[in-house]
Amino acid sequence: MAPSSPAPGLSWSGTVDYGPGPLHAPTSVDELRALVARSRRIRALGTRHSFSQVAASDGPLVSLANLPSDLEFDTAARTVRVGAGVRYGELSAAAAEVGLAVANTGSLPHISVGGASATGTHGSGDRHRSLASSVRAIELITPGGDLVTLSREKDPEIFDGAVLALGALGVVTHLTLDLVPAFELRQSVHLDLAPESMRQEDLESVLSAGYSVSLFHHWDGHIAQAWVKQEADAAPLPEQWFGGRRATTAVHPAPGMPADVCTDQTGTAGPSYERLPHFRLEFTPSSGAEIQSEYFVAREDLGAALAAVMPLGERIRPLLHVSEIRTVAGDDLWLSPAYRRDTACVHFTWQQRPAEVAALLPQIEERLAPFAPRPHWGKVFTTDPATVQARYPRLGDFLALRDRLDPGRVFRNDYVDRLLGA
Repeated sequence: MAPSSPAPGLSWSGTVDYGPGPLHAPTSVDELRALVARSRRIRALGTRHSFSQVAASDGPLVSLANLPSDLEFDTAARTVRVGAGVRYGELSAAAAEVGLAVANTGSLPHISVGGASATGTHGSGDRHRSLASSVRAIELITPGGDLVTLSREKDPEIFDGAVLALGALGVVTHLTLDLVPAFELRQSVHLDLAPESMRQEDLESVLSAGYSVSLFHHWDGHIAQAWVKQEADAAPLPEQWFGGRRATTAVHPAPGMPADVCTDQTGTAGPSYERLPHFRLEFTPSSGAEIQSEYFVAREDLGAALAAVMPLGERIRPLLHVSEIRTVAGDDLWLSPAYRRDTACVHFTWQQRPAEVAALLPQIEERLAPFAPRPHWGKVFTTDPATVQARYPRLGDFLALRDRLDPGRVFRNDYVDRLLGA
């Protein structure tokens, strides 16, 4: 089954209305430049997997899905220039054909390179930074339809503010990414780890056990599933591991969902692009009837943060599909939730019950507050803007960059203005 397409102006989950439109889908960069040039207000959409209003607009919307892919590999430099609307699954498969790979991907291969970079999307692994950290250049349409290129080498004073910019600086048409030599991974899943695995010391050991590790749980005091992606030459994990047992059949992270949409869990080595995501590109990973929230805390605070929220388990579980724990290495991107701290990500996939979720989130955020959590920009949270702003030391520099590149605020929206300051 091919991935389904959201209705015009709606998110993948159907929970977010990005605005009245119209929704444009240009087929060339020149067409997109002309569209921007005549727009007093415009916002770009990715693959619409966000759960917040980050891409919403009171004016026209533009999808980049119909622009050319423009996959241009430089095998000597290990880079690729790619259209912003290309999905990671498509990029990764094409890279493998020339002996290259992306170092990491998100859970979904369905998300676009441009959208993932703009919102701080990440995969998992103690050594791996957010996906935007692999960007070495962007091509950006600014007000008036001008096309400018910014790069890590030529624009070091502003580049870390321009890559992850929430769509506030312009419409990104292409990105140049760093790649690595193609490699193989294998994936295995262990079930029902011992309660001790939720303590900080064991969490550090479990989360560092593979190239990429994801832990799924239900706020009942133990890890239900540990998904461990290991390099092909690493020693396989034992059948019994941290009190858990290796799964003998494929599983889905969320109870009751079919496992055939998930990537291989047999422990057989295969191309990294077939193991790094949790879900397969050719399937829709779920019904979409969900809401997501995620909070980034310092990695050394993870055990204490989980313990602080655990007393809310009786209230969380009736609203929950599943929670996930992942790690991300710190980076230097000004608006990255992992800015300059090695990070653990506390993620919630909620049932589509928005009023009840909205009522519960302030209590979760209150318990996480001692750990200075940074919410994911593309997911649902209720943290007040002043608190969010205080957690980004380079926010003032970003606002100055926004005023420099978009003085007329063509790319503004209420969500970004409210969170970052108008």
